[in-house]
Amino acid sequence: MKKYLIPFLIAFITLSCSNTSTSQELNNPKLKKAYFASGCFWCVEAIYESVTGVEEVINGYSGGHTQKPTYESSNTGRTGHAEAVEVIYNPKKVTFSTLVDIYFGSQNPTQINGQGPDRGSQYRSIIFYQNETEKEIILKKKDILSNQLNSKIAAEIMKFEQFWIAENYHQNYERLHPENRYIQGVSIPRLNRFKNKFPYLLKKH
Repeated sequence: MKKYLIPFLIAFITLSCSNTSTSQELNNPKLKKAYFASGCFWCVEAIYESVTGVEEVINGYSGGHTQKPTYESSNTGRTGHAEAVEVIYNPKKVTFSTLVDIYFGSQNPTQINGQGPDRGSQYRSIIFYQNETEKEIILKKKDILSNQLNSKIAAEIMKFEQFWIAENYHQNYERLHPENRYIQGVSIPRLNRFKNKFPYLLKKH
C-alpha cells in the first residue's frame, strides 16, 4: 500500500508547490491590475491574454450594486453588474495607457449596452479607474476617439469598487472550448480582428 502512496504524495506536493508558485507570481507587488467591461468576457479575456506583458486575465462581474453576483443573476440586468475582466499585467512590459488603447481598438466604441450580438446592460462598456492618473488617461483617450469618429463613445468611466470572480467554467473559456459555436462565430473573429490591428503587441509563441 505504501509503495503506491509515496508516488501519489510526491505528485500532490509537486502540484501544491506549483500552484503556490503561480499564486505568488500573480501576487507579485511589481504586477498591477486593471479592470474592463466590453461585452462578453470570454472575448475580452482572450484578447488581453494575447498581449505581451499580461500575466493573467480573470473573468468576473463589476460595476453593480449587489453582493456576490452570479452569471444567472447578472444576466437579468437587475444587479447593475457588467461582465468584466481583471487584467494582471507587468507595467514594465505594457502600460495602462496601452491597455486602454487595446480596449477601444478591440470593440465597437459607439455601441451602447453591448458588443456585437450581446446586448443588455450586463454587456455594456465600462473602463474602471483606480486612481486619478488612470482616470485622466481614460478621459483623454475617450475624448480623442470621440473627435476622430465624430460620435459619442459608449464606454462608461467608473471608479473601481469591487470585482467578483465569475464561476470556474467561465475561465479560459475560449481556449478550452474552441468548438463552441459562439466562440467560433463571435469570439475568434473578434480576437483575429484585434491581432490584425495590433500585431506588434502580441506575445511571441
